[in-house]
Amino acid sequence: MAIDREKRFAGATHYVLDDELASIVNISRALEMPLLLKGEPGTGKTMLAHAVAESLRMPLVVLNVKSSMKLVDALYQYDTLTRLNDSRFGDSKRDVSDISAYIRMGKIGQAFTADVRCVLLIDEIDKADTDFQDDMLDVLDQMEFDIIEIDRTIAAIHRPVIVITSNAKKDLSDPFLGRCNFHHIAFPDPEMMRRILSVHFPDLDTKLVESAVNAFYRLREIEGVEKKPATRELINWIRALMVDPDFAPEQLASGDVPFLGVLFKKSEDLRRASQITERKILF
Repeated sequence: MAIDREKRFAGATHYVLDDELASIVNISRALEMPLLLKGEPGTGKTMLAHAVAESLRMPLVVLNVKSSMKLVDALYQYDTLTRLNDSRFGDSKRDVSDISAYIRMGKIGQAFTADVRCVLLIDEIDKADTDFQDDMLDVLDQMEFDIIEIDRTIAAIHRPVIVITSNAKKDLSDPFLGRCNFHHIAFPDPEMMRRILSVHFPDLDTKLVESAVNAFYRLREIEGVEKKPATRELINWIRALMVDPDFAPEQLASGDVPFLGVLFKKSEDLRRASQITERKILF
């Protein structure tokens, strides 16, 4: 399926990407294959799906995968408790003998039954076990699933655009990898980060941008940090600097780094960063 030039994905209002990532999104759409994204937290994997939905003007359906989740939960739920209560108390307008009245679509089911084509984000697939992963891709290949309680097959009205993310905390199976297109989103280099910041802060003082970016990448180099600050932390940190009437960009070059708690979200990481900045080791 060819993608019309005017319908090609090239980014969104607050999402900056390189040509390679834009190409793999459009290739995956043309081949009607899921796009698997890997990369450290904060590299924009989840936000890419939001950007695709915004750019293509499609609804977004988000399945947040949990370690205890079963595939059927992502497809549909049979509300046995409500049916039991209706049968006991008899004050419901639902027909208790009609099991279909107690079937609720899960996130994949919602994407399949949507009246218009949508973007389906399956977030953090590496939290699920291998059986969940492989069985889910069977459903996405066939674009249908069975509701056994009512002996009905649900077929997708429109094939969704599928984006799957992984933080690489657990290896994915070879069959799973073989049925997806793959892209690793590297952490933005300083030049790309400046482009991202220009989208969020179009009128930001150049001196503040340079000072903040330089300090940010030095802080990410601190050894032993469990959770390095990501793009969203940098954006929030700049917001904090902007509202501080006593802040001057020159502070950062000298190692005076305020609001470290905006950048580092774990106690041990914050303690380590505070020690490093106090000793002026990085600056």
